[in-house]
Amino acid sequence: MQSLFQILMLILDIVWFIIIAHVIMSWLINFQVLNLRQPIVAQIWDGLSRILEPAYNKIRQILPPTGGLDLAPLIALIVVFALRIILQNNAAVFF
Repeated sequence: MQSLFQILMLILDIVWFIIIAHVIMSWLINFQVLNLRQPIVAQIWDGLSRILEPAYNKIRQILPPTGGLDLAPLIALIVVFALRIILQNNAAVFF
C-alpha cells in the first residue's frame, strides 16, 4: 500500500509542476517574451491549457469576479498542496 501512496504523491507533484509551468508561461506570453506564433510555443500552451482549463473553469464558477485578475491557478495550487498535506498526515489510516 505504500506504493499507492507514493504514486498519488507523484501525481500531485506532476500536477503542481504543470500548474506552475502554465502560470510562468502565461506571464512570459503576456510580457511578450514568448510568442504564440512560434509552433512549439503554441503547441505547449495549447496542451497545458487543454489539461488545466476544465479544472480552472470549475474553480472560476465558485470564485467571485475579480476583474482582470485570475485566481484560479492559485486556488488550484492551494488545493494540490492541501491534498498533499492530507495524504501525508493520514497515510497510516488510508494505507
